[in-house]
Amino acid sequence: MQENKTETLVGAAVLAAAIGFGVYAAQAAGLGTRTQGYDLTASFRSAEGIVEGTDVRLAGVKIGQISDMTLNRDTFRADVTLRFADGVAIPNDSAVAIASEGILGGNFVEIIPGGALDNFTAGEEIEDTQGAISLISLLLKFVSGEGDSN
Repeated sequence: MQENKTETLVGAAVLAAAIGFGVYAAQAAGLGTRTQGYDLTASFRSAEGIVEGTDVRLAGVKIGQISDMTLNRDTFRADVTLRFADGVAIPNDSAVAIASEGILGGNFVEIIPGGALDNFTAGEEIEDTQGAISLISLLLKFVSGEGDSN
């Protein structure tokens, strides 16, 4: 009888630990939580390498993330919704680009701040965008010599 109680207690402890790890992992991944902030949109010719949840950075500091991506069937461009943290003001002449952390690193969205005194307000569109540059295409151009001016 004592052995069954011990097994039950150990099983309950293991189950509680598993649930705790699951909750921690969900919070760390940002699942089920919508961060506070405001949204801006941008339209990219190529959004290769970014997905929902990809970091949005300014000067190397994470200030938001991608909250939605859809294909615009009229323009054939990737319409991206960027969610910024409250309190982060973006000048309304800023640009946005898809950047890479390096050859083996992932991609992120970089905000290139402008110098305007006015800032974007929630729901506006950042019109100055630069899509992803394919490293494979660049390497193929280099190897084939297409970039040579000789």
